[in-house]
Amino acid sequence: MQIFDPSPQDQPTCAPPLANPSPPGSCDAHFHIVGPHRKFPFAKGRPFTPPDAPKEALFALHKHLGFERGVIVQTSAHGTDHAVLLDALAAGEGRYCGVALLSATTPTGEVAKLDAAGVCGARFHFVPQLGAALPLDDLWAIVRLVQPFGWHIAIHVTGNALLNVDDFIRKIELPVVIDHIARTDVNEGADGPAFTALRRLLDTGKVWVKLSGIDRISKQDPPFHDAVALARVIARQAPQQIVWGTDWPHFNARIVPDDGQLVDAIDEIAPDQRTLNMMLVENPLKFFRFRG
Repeated sequence: MQIFDPSPQDQPTCAPPLANPSPPGSCDAHFHIVGPHRKFPFAKGRPFTPPDAPKEALFALHKHLGFERGVIVQTSAHGTDHAVLLDALAAGEGRYCGVALLSATTPTGEVAKLDAAGVCGARFHFVPQLGAALPLDDLWAIVRLVQPFGWHIAIHVTGNALLNVDDFIRKIELPVVIDHIARTDVNEGADGPAFTALRRLLDTGKVWVKLSGIDRISKQDPPFHDAVALARVIARQAPQQIVWGTDWPHFNARIVPDDGQLVDAIDEIAPDQRTLNMMLVENPLKFFRFRG
């Protein structure tokens, strides 16, 4: 892992991409910004304490890799305090949009403030290591809260837990995107129950998938060929319903990947140039709300 120092703080990043540069207008559809915690304190009761990964390091990484747009996903380390997200969105000048973490008691005025700043989605966790999922009644309250603003719902779920929320996802009358290929178990392959459920949700036409997190679901060392193979199945099935992301800075990862290698894998995930352009450029423009 190479160290690239875009600021006085050491921030882990990556080597240059090894294959083709990203097409003009490419979007990194999933990553996080953390701190600096002295300016943006972490939430009490957070499930983990990450190192700082500030917006300056992220912007430098995107310049390095050739991404012109991005989707900032609020981290549970900051909880429902979106100050760090709002700060990054303002600095991004319309090239970035955001995904929030809300509660059932979040005021409508707070949602309006986030919406005006460029937030366009709310994320629901069904991952035990991030704490207990919100009660179903609370999730529906959040859906009703964001529905007038036309936001999407992002689902973060691990493997066969997707089967438990399949019916809930189908009933959401908003666009839905499932993060990290549903963190499916690669050992079960393309015929496994979670991966089959994911493909059937794609068939509804309203569910999208982030082909991110290949390093999280892989059982291999880089370049994660086992996970790339599953991502390629999704890309072939529904090229109009996929986006891609780095998942930088890779919290709680088994292996902290080289982001250049992740960019390299794009060519293996997308079976042709048309699919690649849809995944990186056209689809993000349709699904997210960029203002620049």
